[in-house]
Amino acid sequence: MPPAGTLDRRTPSFLRQGPSAVSKIVLYSAMALFLMLADARFKVTDPLRQVVALVLYPVQWLMLKPVEFTSFGAGYLQALEKAQEEVAGARQALVLMSQRASQAEQLMQENDRLRKLLDLRERLVTSAQAAQILYDTADPYSRRVVVDQGESNGVELGSPVMDESGILGQVTHVYPYLSEVTLLIDREQAIPVLNVRTGARGVAYGDPVASHGGGMELRFVSANADVKEGDLLTTSGMDGVYPPGFPVARVLHVERRADSAFARIYCRPMAQIEGTRHVMLLKAMTGQLPARPQPDSVVPAKKGARK
Repeated sequence: MPPAGTLDRRTPSFLRQGPSAVSKIVLYSAMALFLMLADARFKVTDPLRQVVALVLYPVQWLMLKPVEFTSFGAGYLQALEKAQEEVAGARQALVLMSQRASQAEQLMQENDRLRKLLDLRERLVTSAQAAQILYDTADPYSRRVVVDQGESNGVELGSPVMDESGILGQVTHVYPYLSEVTLLIDREQAIPVLNVRTGARGVAYGDPVASHGGGMELRFVSANADVKEGDLLTTSGMDGVYPPGFPVARVLHVERRADSAFARIYCRPMAQIEGTRHVMLLKAMTGQLPARPQPDSVVPAKKGARK
C-alpha cells in the first residue's frame, strides 16, 4: 500500500499486458529450432565459428600447457624404462628391416621396369605432415578429435589421417591453426576398402556402438561372399581421396542369416582410435588424379529417323 496522502501511479495488475511465459517459451524454442536448421542446412555460422576459434586459440593454448607439463613429468620416468626395452627390441628389428629393405628396393626397381614396359601410369606420390591430437570434441553424438595443424600449415579439407597402424579418419573442418578430424568409427564416416585376401572391393561404415568389439561394419556384402574372420581390409583408392594400400580394419565377426541377402560383417580398425597422440595428415589424391571426362553431348536426331 502506498503511504497516505500519495498517489499510486502504477498500472493495476488486471490492466497489464504482455506475452505470457508459455508464449515466450514457444517463441524462443521456435527461434532456436530455426537457427539450428539454418546452420545445419546453409552453414550460416561457419564464418563466426572460424573467428571464435581464432580468438580462443591463445586461451586454449594457455589452458593446455599445464596439462602437457603434468603429463610430460609423469611420462618422463616411465619413458626411461620403456626406452631401454625399446632399444633392445629396435636392435633386433634393425637386422630384419635391413634384409627387407634390400628386398624392397629390388622389388621397386622391378616394378618400375614393368610399369615402363607396359606403359602404365606412374604411382601416385603421397605427401604427409605430422600433427598431434589435442583433445576430443565436446559433441557426444560424434567421434571427432582436434589436431594442432590448420589452414596456415597447409592442411586441406578432406585430407586422410593415419597413425603408425593404419587409417584413423579424415579432416572434416579446417580452422586457421587447428583442424577437426572425424574418426572412422563415426556413424557418418564411410571408406572404400579392398579385401587383401580375395581382392573384393566394398565400403566400410563407422559404427560407434562397440558392443560387438569393433568399430566398423562392412555393409552390402552378399551372404555367400568369401569373407572370413581375420581378413585384412585396406584402402582401395577408388574414391580419389584415400591413397590405395593403407590398412583400414580387420574382419572381426561375420554373421550370415537365412532371412537376409546380405551378411553383417563387423570389423576392428587397425589404427589406435583411443590411445594415439601423434598422427600423419596425408594429402588427398583429388588434386593428383586426371579430371573426369564430360558426358557426351546429345546428338540431335535426323529427319525421318524413328523415334
